[in-house]
Amino acid sequence: MVFRALTLATLVAALQLTGCSAFRSYDSELQETNQHLTSGNVDAALALLEQNNKSDDKDLLYYFEKGELLRSKGDYTGSQAAWRAADDVVFKWEESVKLDTAKYLSQFGSYLVNDKVRRYEGYDYEKVMLTTQMALNLLAQNDFDGARTEIKKTHEREAVIAELRDKEYLKREEEAEKEGVRTQYKDLQGYPVASLDAPEVVSLKNSYQSAFSHYLSGYVYEALGEKGLAAPGYRKAAELRPNIPLLEQALLDLDKRKGKASDSDVLIVVQSGLAPARDSVRIPLPLPIAGNLVITPLSFPVIKEDASTGLISEIQLDSSPLALTSLNSISAMSRRALRDDMPGIILRTSVRAISRGVAQKKLNEASPLAGLAMGIASVIVEGADTRTWRTLPNETQVVRVRLSQGEHLLSLPSSQGGNKIKVKIDRPYQVIALRVVGQQVFAGGPAVQVEPRVQAQAIATLK
Repeated sequence: MVFRALTLATLVAALQLTGCSAFRSYDSELQETNQHLTSGNVDAALALLEQNNKSDDKDLLYYFEKGELLRSKGDYTGSQAAWRAADDVVFKWEESVKLDTAKYLSQFGSYLVNDKVRRYEGYDYEKVMLTTQMALNLLAQNDFDGARTEIKKTHEREAVIAELRDKEYLKREEEAEKEGVRTQYKDLQGYPVASLDAPEVVSLKNSYQSAFSHYLSGYVYEALGEKGLAAPGYRKAAELRPNIPLLEQALLDLDKRKGKASDSDVLIVVQSGLAPARDSVRIPLPLPIAGNLVITPLSFPVIKEDASTGLISEIQLDSSPLALTSLNSISAMSRRALRDDMPGIILRTSVRAISRGVAQKKLNEASPLAGLAMGIASVIVEGADTRTWRTLPNETQVVRVRLSQGEHLLSLPSSQGGNKIKVKIDRPYQVIALRVVGQQVFAGGPAVQVEPRVQAQAIATLK
């Protein structure tokens, strides 16, 4: 009877420690949500998001996803409200980091808490892309002053992240030496190492600075007549993505007269696809537990690419082809984030497994049934954190042109459904932002209208 009570108590305690998030499959939830988005049924995607987030205490991911879905629907007011809530969460994170960095690192670096049951704080690239997407919302409504505010916030956020990560990496190396954990992700037999060592990943300076974000800042500052601030934006974008003619030309053209005064400087932004998912794989590792080397299966995150949308290399403007330049890949940024985080993940996972193994051995000696219960609970909670912002556009490509004011017609390749988009150019500087998922094109704002296709397929037309 005592053994049964102890067994039950152990299970209850383990389940209380894990919380509901341990049993939530975020990837499965968002797969279904994104299927609705890909088919053009944004309302169904939003309804499913609400159904899966009934708690009054909404987390950061809820606001991330809701903002992007509402943006796809053309509801910029609702999108900004959701993202403003997300931005408030990130702001509190920034303040906690700046107030006491050592305390934050100590809490986050706790070995005893599984990563997937922590409150989600967002990856660094998600925090930076949040304000970038908010700026795009405002630019679609020709609000350059509002976009300037979000861009300034992006730069300040990057500085906070950079300082934090420098201290985190140093602390992690010290802890790894102290705990005697020397395993690297390249030592994990069966782990897809090549995805983290791909050239497009290794060439990134870090996981959070985006050439698109900095190019967009240069464009906004230039449009507002602040050339002294525009130059650093263009220069940083060129530093992050060297040998890109579009970026180098932006600096060269900054002080040049640009054609007819009546023409408009138009930046066309095409965001396509969906951010990659995270999955969990089990890798056996030899760990020193209670004086013995024990082969222990441990869970680690892997990146799972989205295949909903083909890459778009060009669009047509009034029947003339325009080549697009890629300035941002969330796939590469997410893999770089995981590459940088893997040493810490391995350290935390290994130390947690060793501590759990020692505790289970002692519990087995006192009560085999309680030890078994703890083992079952450990299997339940063991798993990598698979949460990530899934509706975030994967690829961001741009083309910059000078156009006469008036109506123009943009066309997408037939592989993306051959969609046609009417645009009205009526300002000296103007941003046209398109969102492509599968064969759906989402666009909004007063200057853009997606024309219905002749085919009997669902069309996402936003007014």
